[in-house]
Amino acid sequence: MQTDASCNEHVLQENCTQYLIAATQDVFASMIFMDIEPGEPLTGSDIRFQTSLSSMIGLAGDLRGLVAVHCTREAALGITSSMLGMDVEELDDDVKDAIGEIANMVAGGMKVSLADHNVKIDLAIPSTAVGKSIRVSSLSKGNRVLVPFTTSAGTFGVELQYIFA
Repeated sequence: MQTDASCNEHVLQENCTQYLIAATQDVFASMIFMDIEPGEPLTGSDIRFQTSLSSMIGLAGDLRGLVAVHCTREAALGITSSMLGMDVEELDDDVKDAIGEIANMVAGGMKVSLADHNVKIDLAIPSTAVGKSIRVSSLSKGNRVLVPFTTSAGTFGVELQYIFA
């Protein structure tokens, strides 16, 4: 007989990619008003994704890890422009805040989906890094999935790294 914890872990491992895609699509449909198309999910510890800006939000509780949104410069500017309803031309504080808020909303969507399976998650405050060839290391014994998305503004990725507590 499986315990609640092992049932929850099994449910998450089978559905986390779909929850991540659904949460991202919900955020873009309701808050950014931009069509996005998910690509083939990438898994494993050595995922590489071209990025100029990454916003990450820590996860604690029954599930520990992070949700991250990784954007090319063009995607970050286009997404922020659409979200704010004005032209944005540089990776400034508005862009960092907007992509950080997207990471927060995607993590919140994951939190709601997982709560249906009695997985409790607490969210940290988003952090954003800007630079060339940013690389986020994965948890040493955790699971990792990155879903690339295509928009009219370019490509971005949404990543979930996690372990069960």
